[in-house]
Amino acid sequence: MKLYELKPAIGSTTEGKRKGRGAGTGNGKTAGRGHKGQNARSGGGVRPGFEGGQMPLYRRLPKRGFTNIFAKEYVEINVADLNKFDEGTEVTPEVLKEAGVISKICDGVVVLGRGELEKKLTVKASRFSKSAQEKIEKSGGKAEVI
Repeated sequence: MKLYELKPAIGSTTEGKRKGRGAGTGNGKTAGRGHKGQNARSGGGVRPGFEGGQMPLYRRLPKRGFTNIFAKEYVEINVADLNKFDEGTEVTPEVLKEAGVISKICDGVVVLGRGELEKKLTVKASRFSKSAQEKIEKSGGKAEVI
């Protein structure tokens, strides 16, 4: 297949309706806008969320909590996910990303303790749970905080 052979799937694109092109088209004169009123005018209409003067939903509902803009977002992995690496490997966030264990690094990686580790690895991460650290050290590896 060549680039110039690409075209949209059949039926996925349609021609735009030509408005205001005579009474015979069914979209002539008022061009489907009806007679007079706010929506008939150019630039007319209401803003998103407007409910005709009724108290809008976003003002009727109570507001709770806040978003902490300084919160750190960590990517979580389990000890069992580390078994895909070879014995003696130094596992860093970059190595995890290359191997496809995580899709992005965010503010760091946290290693949690689900599963078992059968290999001796040096794991470098932002944080470790107690059980994860114990399991890594029990298998003969090292857990280093970066």
